[in-house]
Amino acid sequence: ERLIPCPAMEPGNIVEFIDRQRITCAVILEVKNKKLRILTGNKREVNLSESRLSHISNDCLNLTSGRDSMVESLKETADRRILLMHQIDVKELWEVLCPEGVTVDLSTMTGLCFSEAATGDHESAVIRAFFNDRIYFKFSRDSFTPNSEKQIEKIITQKKETERKERLIKEGGDWLKKVLKNVKPGNDKGTPGIIEILTSYYLFEKDSTDPSLAKAILSGAGVDRHDKLFGLFVKLGVWDQNENLDLIRFEIPASFSHDINARAKTLVSGHGITIEDTNRKDLTQLPVMTIDGEETLDYDDAMSIEKEGNDYRIGIHIVDVGHFVKKGDLFDREALSRVSSIYTPDRKISMLPTDLSENLCSLIAGQIRPAITISILLNAFAKVKDVDIFPSLIKVKHQLTYTEIDQMVKDDENIKTLHALAGHFRSFRLNSGAIQITLPEIGIVIDDDATIIINRYDRESPGRMMVAEMMILANWLMARFLTENDTPAIFRSQPPPKNRLVKDENGTLFEYCVQRKMLSRGILDHKPEHHSGLGLNAYITATSPIRKFFDLATQRQVRSVLGLEKSYTKDEIDYFIQILEQPMRDIGRIQFMRKRYWILKYLEKKIGSVEEAIVLDKKRNNYVILLPEYMLECTMPLSGGVNLKPKDFIHVKIQHVNARNGVISIYVG
Repeated sequence: ERLIPCPAMEPGNIVEFIDRQRITCAVILEVKNKKLRILTGNKREVNLSESRLSHISNDCLNLTSGRDSMVESLKETADRRILLMHQIDVKELWEVLCPEGVTVDLSTMTGLCFSEAATGDHESAVIRAFFNDRIYFKFSRDSFTPNSEKQIEKIITQKKETERKERLIKEGGDWLKKVLKNVKPGNDKGTPGIIEILTSYYLFEKDSTDPSLAKAILSGAGVDRHDKLFGLFVKLGVWDQNENLDLIRFEIPASFSHDINARAKTLVSGHGITIEDTNRKDLTQLPVMTIDGEETLDYDDAMSIEKEGNDYRIGIHIVDVGHFVKKGDLFDREALSRVSSIYTPDRKISMLPTDLSENLCSLIAGQIRPAITISILLNAFAKVKDVDIFPSLIKVKHQLTYTEIDQMVKDDENIKTLHALAGHFRSFRLNSGAIQITLPEIGIVIDDDATIIINRYDRESPGRMMVAEMMILANWLMARFLTENDTPAIFRSQPPPKNRLVKDENGTLFEYCVQRKMLSRGILDHKPEHHSGLGLNAYITATSPIRKFFDLATQRQVRSVLGLEKSYTKDEIDYFIQILEQPMRDIGRIQFMRKRYWILKYLEKKIGSVEEAIVLDKKRNNYVILLPEYMLECTMPLSGGVNLKPKDFIHVKIQHVNARNGVISIYVG
């Protein structure tokens, strides 16, 4: 006889343990301090602790019979136990034991499963049966407890999900291999959902819908870096070569629903604005003009100027979006969810449907539009002598661009005066402690043939400076108006900077860049505080109600003081600040990163070119460098042969650029 009885846990004892989700039969060769050296039926010697064992039999093998003989005996033992295991119906046992809900030991359970006298083979067969079907019982080496029906339902659901994932891993890995080898993937039933899993992982990595599943699919296809996936998605037509992935990451809808667009068209067709049917002040005879960029289609602010003795009556007219978009209506809810329009070089995503943003709510030349007018009487040095804010009707006479204004400023008296008044108002702000940071603006145009055109604009051109200062003036005066009327709004303030480098308007590009990094973060609150950056005692933004919900909400507060609607409460204003402040920062980052992407895309074709640069800072391992031609900041490794310091002007050579990964490598040229 190969099997002989012996005490448990002695050399020669037949034991079992779980290895890679399978029960393996083995014989103990040596016992030392609860550590075992065993021989498996696969001729492997394994060291493991006693706690790893799933079953210990009193049957022993003769260790002197030879290794091959013991291995053969282990295989025969395992085969017998597997045959016995197939005689056990675990579900039937659960139906018997579940009503009682009691825990049963191994000996009792073996007796329930077999009528003959129990041996180690019978006990092992029980453990094997319950290990293979883990739905109905919780079990250990010597106890079996029936699960409740709810627990069983949960286990079955989990089991199905595990099987689904295993199937996806196999199908996904095979499918991905085919695609990477340029073999057409076909329409296998196993592939739906795989692209979604992989795109989510590419976008969010560990925060994706199922990162472990995505990693397993990639591993099955032999893909070791997830950044290789982008080219695959482009190849499959999932994404475009220049896809703006931030729009997907932040779940920003690029278009409006059919229902919203249809309602917008209905609203446009149903609104006929006439002078007779309104109690607004008629300003339609004023020579009102808009001043914007060449690509602008949503005009939300306009200006006018009239001479009054030695003074000037300046009109700043903001389209009254609240006249069309009512609190809580479909368009208002949509605007609140979108937070702001998004402007990038390759697309514009409006906060409001186009029929509103570029038609009904836009100050289009020749069209009568409701507005909120800030009428300001200024002396020749831009001192405010009188302010009146009221609802009005206006009709834009001239739709002008910044370029046209720059050309008109020398000869047109009205433009010349507006420019001079804007300059005086800026001086007033600077004398009040404002910090004027004037940096060039980079304009990017993408032609139909995907050619990238980069232009560097002067923010201090007459047209841009004039509009900027007049809008700051209007926002300041509306902030004062709301404060005087004790009305909460989304007020903006800013503590003093950490350090002050720029004293006036004559700073250098280096000083402006460094000063910007030293500015304190702006603060939003329902009550006014001093804004150190602008040098004003109160400030709001309400001049872009087509484009920003903050501005629309604040314009509604102005409307409430004018008796046009009920105001938001302080709590409602605080709520808007709470839920919209972070999304506004996200949108700012989306716009910044997209602009950077297109600049890098442009520079991909300038590898090897030499560019002027300014050293902004020196870190431990690198320099922070600005390429002024593109207003692009990047890093450059410290060079052993060159010692640079902030403010140094240098020439650098572009070594490598990858727009998709946001990478640019430069070195001293």
